[in-house]
Amino acid sequence: MAPTWGVIAIFLVPAIALLVIFRAVPVVISIVGSFFRQNLMGERSFYGLGNYETIFADESFWHSVLTTLKFNLILNPILVCIAFGLALLTFSPTRGIGLFRSALFIPMTFSTSLAAVLWSLILDPNLGPANPILAAIGIGRQPFFLSETQALPTMMAIVVWKSAGYWMIFLLAGLYRIPADIYEAAEIDGANWLQRLRYITIPQMRRPLAFVLVATTSVNFLFFAPIYIITKGGPNGATDMLMFRTYESAFVFINWGRALALSTVLLLIICVFAAIQLRLLGSREGED
Repeated sequence: MAPTWGVIAIFLVPAIALLVIFRAVPVVISIVGSFFRQNLMGERSFYGLGNYETIFADESFWHSVLTTLKFNLILNPILVCIAFGLALLTFSPTRGIGLFRSALFIPMTFSTSLAAVLWSLILDPNLGPANPILAAIGIGRQPFFLSETQALPTMMAIVVWKSAGYWMIFLLAGLYRIPADIYEAAEIDGANWLQRLRYITIPQMRRPLAFVLVATTSVNFLFFAPIYIITKGGPNGATDMLMFRTYESAFVFINWGRALALSTVLLLIICVFAAIQLRLLGSREGED
């Protein structure tokens, strides 16, 4: 017996209500609030596009935009490729594979703050264990977070360590949805592993890969805790990204209008990137 609309509504309405309350309403409040300014007495007044004019005229804002874009344009494709590689590696039902998958997923169980503290201790140039190990194998001591050139790549490495196993689970689910008879037919036709990967696995995995790419983009544009805990946007602005600048505007300089304008700009950038990614992957799928 098919469920009635009343039964469907009973299950959908609470979920939709929570989505509206915790997702849509904050977005509306952020956008509306970006057109106001607030003085130190807490009095608010309409400011129009003043907050946007202020941030667009600020050179440090554009530096933060470029840093955020560089971080995501480099990190997200690498993260998706590593997660996909781990999914392929752990897809085979061999003995002990479940334990291996669990080990890869363990970093995701750490809170972001705890992971940041952990890596700040490990990579401390003076007291951390990483530099003695590097020196012992002949690489030499590294400054890591104290270097303008190494700070951002080190942050990317932390993200990969923490979340690659998590996104691997989504891609594993996609691999299990590929019909086995397709692979069997390809093997009968003499296709090797690389040919099966190129002509079967990757085309069949475009939807899961698109989902993971868009999801990682949405998450990593909001990357904040390790920057706040370890570098505070430094050294010399090397890790000064938009989310950290938004926090500073709101809680350090108590400029809520500017902070809401920054968060609105960040939201628009995320939407643009997600739309481009979905369009590109969708058009490729349509071509096939």
